Amino acid sequence: MTAESVFTNGRIVLEDRILSGTVVIRDGHIVAIDEGRSAAGENLDGDYLIPGLVELHTDHLETHHTPRPAVHWPKLAAIQSYDGQIASCGITTVFDCLRLGSDEDGRFADNAMRDMAGALMSARADGRLKADHFIHLRCEVSSHDVIDQFETFGDVDIVRLASLMDHAPGQRQFQTMEQFTLYYKTMRGLSDEEFDAYVARRQAASATYSDRHRTTIAEAARGRGITLASHDDATQAHVDEAIALGVRLAEFPTSLAAADASHKAGLSVLMGAPNIVRGKSHSGNIAARDLAARGTLDVISSDYVPYSLIHAPFVLAEQVAGVRLPEAIAMVTATPARAVGLADRGRIAEGLRADLVRVRVADGVPIVRGVWRSGERIA
Repeated sequence: MTAESVFTNGRIVLEDRILSGTVVIRDGHIVAIDEGRSAAGENLDGDYLIPGLVELHTDHLETHHTPRPAVHWPKLAAIQSYDGQIASCGITTVFDCLRLGSDEDGRFADNAMRDMAGALMSARADGRLKADHFIHLRCEVSSHDVIDQFETFGDVDIVRLASLMDHAPGQRQFQTMEQFTLYYKTMRGLSDEEFDAYVARRQAASATYSDRHRTTIAEAARGRGITLASHDDATQAHVDEAIALGVRLAEFPTSLAAADASHKAGLSVLMGAPNIVRGKSHSGNIAARDLAARGTLDVISSDYVPYSLIHAPFVLAEQVAGVRLPEAIAMVTATPARAVGLADRGRIAEGLRADLVRVRVADGVPIVRGVWRSGERIA
């Protein structure tokens, strides 16, 4: 039996315009988009109908697995809790970030991320999950064991994205010691001597490992068809390096020059939705709204607040001149899908998956009123 459903009387957000009309779904795919109302179907009462959100970079699974210091929640339960939150925010495709490379935080055992990947694959196979989950490996290239950890994911076919990161002080995200001091001295309560030793260790590790590990992971990722992302690029040299490595996604550039150069080179520039909602970076770097105004913002990520992904496009359309709602919605749907090679989703178009979100906006804040993945309601 053919499963068919109809959504009518909605403001349908296409990639280039908003259409008042009707969408017909059959067997999980969009089969028709028409202007005007239909006599049958679910009446959207003028709400927006947008594509399901595509999230490429969220660290939020970690907070469900480790809700308090030294508390490790059972992995499957943590995944299901996180998945429910993701779906309720309108996210139908999510790339779950798993960190690779040991550091001095001591929050996770060496095998914790590989075990989490196993739990994710099990949850997918058992049909436990509402959203479609893939894995994004956040590779700290200055870590001595990042290659060993990366190699343990060789049999994990849901790894589709890998980012190359170096959080050593004095460059990229932490170009000034003021920023690094706040993160790693003040928050940890280190003495001056302890902090100086920590900085020296991080800088030495970066000098020893970063270039070699960045190249090794990039080569392995290209061989496996994994999309590559750079992270916190600050200079033209960083952008040139990313291009040479085959990077397609520039995550969180920390200067206007790096963002402009990445966008001009054809890399998709990604910034955080919390940055957009707040109007500024929490770490003192560039404001995402400035990039949107310059036309150099391509992809938005929820980063550390899942709901911000549905909120940020409406903020952009309301507060940034020259950014219309279809363009802003594309930054959380069509463009991220293209960046990672998912051609079957991210737009409301005939033949694509019926990943859809019904949204109403009140007092400037979107209300998610329904979420469908492949035509089945998940929230």
